[in-house]
Amino acid sequence: MFCGEKKLLETERRVKANDREFNEKFQYANNRIHTSKYNVLTFLPINLFEQFQRVANAYFLFLLILQLIPEISSLSWFTTIVPLVLVLTITAVKDATDDFFRHKSDNQVNNRLSEVLINGRLQSEKWMNVKAGDIIKLENNQFVAADLLLLSSSEPHGLCYIETAELDGETNLKVRHALPVTSELGADISRLAKFDGVVACEPPNNKLDKFTGELSWKDNKYPLSNEKIILRGCVLRNTSWCFGMVIFAGPDTKLMQNSGRTKFKRTSIDRLMNTLVLWIFGFLVCMGIILAIGNSIWEHQVGDYFQAFLFRDEVVKNPIFSGFLTFWSYVIILNTVVPISLYVSVEVIRLGHSHFINWDRKMYYSKKETLAEARTTTLNEELGQIEYVFSDKTGTLTQNIMTFNKCSINGRTYGEIYDNLGRKIEINEKTKSVDFSFNPQADSRFRFYDHSLIESIKLGDPKVHEFFRLLALCHTVMPEEKNEGKLIYQVQSPDEGALVTAARNFGFVFKSRTPETITIEEMGKVVTYQLLAFLDFNNIRKRMSVIVQNPEGQIKLYCKGADTILFEKLHPSNEELMTLTSDHLSEFGGEGLRTLAIAYRDLNEEYFTEWFKLLEEASRGLDMRDERIAAAYEEIERDMMLLGATAIEDKLQDGVIETIASLSLANIKIWVLTGDKQETAMNIGYSCNMLTDDMNEVFVISGQTAADVWEEFKKAKEILFERSTGFTNGYAFCEKLQELKLGSTVEETVTGDYALIINGHSLGYALEANLQNEFLEIACICKTVICCRVTPLQKAQVVELVKMHRKAVTLAIGDGANDISMIKSAHIGVGISGQEGMQAVLASDYSFAQFRYLQRLLLVHGRWSYFRMCKFLCYFFYKNFAFTLVHFWFGFFCGFSAQTVYDQWFITLFNIVYTSLPVLAMGIFDQDVSEQNSLDYPNLYGPGQLNLLFNKRKFFICIAHGVYTSFALFFIPYGVFYNVAGEDGKHITDYQSFAVTIATSLVIVVSVQVRQLQRAQDKATPLKSHKRQPRRTSSRRSGYAFAHQEGYGELITSGKNMRVKNLPTSGLGKTMYNSTSWIENLCKKTTDTVNSFSLDRTVKL
Repeated sequence: MFCGEKKLLETERRVKANDREFNEKFQYANNRIHTSKYNVLTFLPINLFEQFQRVANAYFLFLLILQLIPEISSLSWFTTIVPLVLVLTITAVKDATDDFFRHKSDNQVNNRLSEVLINGRLQSEKWMNVKAGDIIKLENNQFVAADLLLLSSSEPHGLCYIETAELDGETNLKVRHALPVTSELGADISRLAKFDGVVACEPPNNKLDKFTGELSWKDNKYPLSNEKIILRGCVLRNTSWCFGMVIFAGPDTKLMQNSGRTKFKRTSIDRLMNTLVLWIFGFLVCMGIILAIGNSIWEHQVGDYFQAFLFRDEVVKNPIFSGFLTFWSYVIILNTVVPISLYVSVEVIRLGHSHFINWDRKMYYSKKETLAEARTTTLNEELGQIEYVFSDKTGTLTQNIMTFNKCSINGRTYGEIYDNLGRKIEINEKTKSVDFSFNPQADSRFRFYDHSLIESIKLGDPKVHEFFRLLALCHTVMPEEKNEGKLIYQVQSPDEGALVTAARNFGFVFKSRTPETITIEEMGKVVTYQLLAFLDFNNIRKRMSVIVQNPEGQIKLYCKGADTILFEKLHPSNEELMTLTSDHLSEFGGEGLRTLAIAYRDLNEEYFTEWFKLLEEASRGLDMRDERIAAAYEEIERDMMLLGATAIEDKLQDGVIETIASLSLANIKIWVLTGDKQETAMNIGYSCNMLTDDMNEVFVISGQTAADVWEEFKKAKEILFERSTGFTNGYAFCEKLQELKLGSTVEETVTGDYALIINGHSLGYALEANLQNEFLEIACICKTVICCRVTPLQKAQVVELVKMHRKAVTLAIGDGANDISMIKSAHIGVGISGQEGMQAVLASDYSFAQFRYLQRLLLVHGRWSYFRMCKFLCYFFYKNFAFTLVHFWFGFFCGFSAQTVYDQWFITLFNIVYTSLPVLAMGIFDQDVSEQNSLDYPNLYGPGQLNLLFNKRKFFICIAHGVYTSFALFFIPYGVFYNVAGEDGKHITDYQSFAVTIATSLVIVVSVQVRQLQRAQDKATPLKSHKRQPRRTSSRRSGYAFAHQEGYGELITSGKNMRVKNLPTSGLGKTMYNSTSWIENLCKKTTDTVNSFSLDRTVKL
């Protein structure tokens, strides 16, 4: 049985550790991967099969066969076989080159080394030789070679930290933990070599967030979940080493299951050309039939008179058979209506356009010395027809760098600078930043420009000190001290890293932590706080708090969270400060910054002791445990005093806002497909101006069942329709909706700007057959669509859905391995060489270093390529119909004998020599407007989206023009030379003179026609630009996108992730939780539940 067949039948996987013989009988795939299309044996047949899918190639092969038959061939066979072989060879070499680089990339991955436990000792083994059941050792910062069951690690209790950027685009760390029974194996090679556990689990699948299985070992069975599994593509972080057992390898891994197959991509013009070639062949057959009938009639009525001196076979004397042979002769003669040189010219033009992209200095990123690269030469004109752009977020729109930008403390804002006249100064690279040299612990990469904040700290402002003290204490960051005393923060969330780093630079340095203490350095003085309680973040609370006791015995609660939630918990005396801070938050939000409110509360010991007893009772309870703990949190998180707010910038890449605005003006719809949280994605949407306060509605789809999602879609359609038509009656709405389904689409009737936000769980239902039309209809009405928490496969499914039902040209752009399936599915795939490696680039059709270059790629290179190719094709068909149909008219005057008008060499060289340079020059270099005008007037991109410049109507116009020109080229010389005699009474012309006259006229006429087209184009000059400069709208988001995983607070307070032993415990310093259930809680809380996200203009369906 073949391996492929075995995998189709696999319903359960059974893998035994350290037993290759046992596992080989199941024929599981090894760890070798291949993204290439060919190998040495399959290249020729598969490539030829792909090339002969192009109808024209099959057509020319058919003509070649006809030309090998002497009875019907009036042209030599070499006129077809030489250019056909040339075209096939050029295309094959190009495809082989592309696939060579895929092989090279595959070999680089397959030849990576891992330490594998073989025969009782660790050996270096290539990735491709790793098999299911092997035990692998991973070290810090190493990529995971296969999908592993975590057995043990260097961290306490078998914990390890992984980064999943290649899978879901998130750079925040995630925690995985081994079973207690296997974590005891540690790094003992002898014990690991004797491990013979058997894992029975689900078959290979593409679900990244789900794993079900069971480990059987020593007569016991242990359940396995996703928290025990490390997937291929992850990177081990903050963990010295770990051991894992291979469950899935190579193509069976979840990463590869989510990577789509490499597809053969063709442009819409290529597909149209296939149809047109068939039509032309039909037209050619009709002309051949007409001329064949004429030959039969002529042979029957006139041909007998010529038999006295034109000797022919008896068979040929039959008029009907003569007409049959003449039909095939004319098929050969008239085949130049679609000469093979057309395809040679098309490939040359595409190659030129690709080099223009490669040579474009304005798409060169000097910081990384990265050039734009056209990795394929067959899709350039498709860049001028894009209607939908599907973009990743992290690393594509953003730099994935969080920076502390501004803050509001006690009613005063910091972060902006002003001149002596009170005018705001724009901050740039030349602006002088704050000097942190007074602080030896400062991070040299941190930049802040408002000197007044550092002055407030030096003057000892108590509110400012309390503000940064809170930032240094209230977080989940883990410190790590490198050599030479260098302090490194290991952050599970980049947001928290930015806040703790800011506090560090302003003199409040987070130094260390234990489960019961937090040590910080306050303006040079080391202070240790007792950590009494940790009130963790979740998506419902939208805040986190710590309760600490300082050395003086004061107990304080420090809290940070979403301002709309936190403001409800403030003491009434904060009314005035809250109003002022709220204005500051609105200002920060309008600049696209991620806002966070800061507050504290003083607690007395008696109150805290009573509350802590209440919390312990809630923690021990079995019924409604989570609800009781949440109620205890609510009890203490009240009557707080507002300190201020922070504003973090999730730095967009340069030019993102301008690029999105420009593409929107070009009527290109941009959908963001990201693995990030809903709140994070929405914040970026506002930062990019994809979401604005001016929108009529922002629909949030977060249903947990198919019925919920359908109901939310239904409500969205009602709102869309009622807003656009004014209907409020339900019956009228349904009646009108039925009319729209019978006639025009809802998209044509709905007015206003709408946005759709949908999470991955709901999207799974929306992509099912019974809901996908509803989803697509609403999504296409909306100006902005953001899909959050989506898997790589879901990204590809969304792209396929739009391709299939909208018949639109799509482009996908991303920078990580989680974007590969989307890039392969779209008509055009663009890879960004960013923070997440080169996997997306290797799978892409085009690549560059910054998202902003997409504007130039589409509006300049794409538009020019489409314009040039369309103009080239129109002209080429025109000149070849004008060239070829002269034979048709001549047939009526040569006894339908398949005699050619032109010399055979002229026929061969007409497209290659006589008319090649003008048409190639036009197809490669022509510009209707300059590159600057193409950028300034995005609406010029519209004709490509509507397919106006080359379509069936344009084709028939070109044919009509060619027929008319051929008629004139033949009959005008014929009329001039007809019955004309010289002074001696003899004819002044012969057949050769007549042919040369027509050929010369033809070359002149079709060459002049290029200039006529150019003049007509020059008249179309664009109007003055009315393109608006994009600006940030003033908007305030009422939620902060916490990026750290829920459950980290309990992980920290339990001490499971710390190496400290024999920790002192006394009094209120005792940990508040009964930590025996921390793992269960963490597992339970890991899955994000996207609940109410309060927005002023958001509709929560």
